[in-house]
Amino acid sequence: MIQSSELILNPDGSVYHLNLKPEHIAHDIIFVGDQNRVEKITQFFDSIEFSTQKREFKTQTGIYKGKRITVMSTGIGPDNIDIVMNELDALVNIDLETRKPKEVLTSLNIIRIGTSGSLQADIPVDSFVMSTFGLGLDNMLRSYLIDEISNQQIENDFIAHTNWDAKKVDLTSLRAVKH
Repeated sequence: MIQSSELILNPDGSVYHLNLKPEHIAHDIIFVGDQNRVEKITQFFDSIEFSTQKREFKTQTGIYKGKRITVMSTGIGPDNIDIVMNELDALVNIDLETRKPKEVLTSLNIIRIGTSGSLQADIPVDSFVMSTFGLGLDNMLRSYLIDEISNQQIENDFIAHTNWDAKKVDLTSLRAVKH
């Protein structure tokens, strides 16, 4: 059983920061950083069935061309995204009444739409970029145990996807640290 100090719920049973219950989210979720971008996307939906906001976390779930989709703002930075990811995981993988993990775990489809700096000088400002993965250079990775991926593999993947010369880049922040 997950203790109440480890999974904080609001009096209505919703997860604390997002103010959501499992039925409020779709399997397919679009992340945006700024809460004002949520409605810039959902204005094109056929209908909105649910809307809530708590702090910078705004969520709207609705139907777009027959498909149920959730659009959610994460605010700024990896710390906020960590909160969002953990609470979404709790919504789909923990029985909130018993506080026990479910037998069958669920993965959500998450797409991030937003602005970013470029790691490569040949990508002009205002370009549209579709990446295969994201990599934080902020040491957030150090918060997680990564047994199945070696430090060298993380460095190799980073270099392969960014075309950076390893001798010119300090990759110490990419190394996974076992706690």
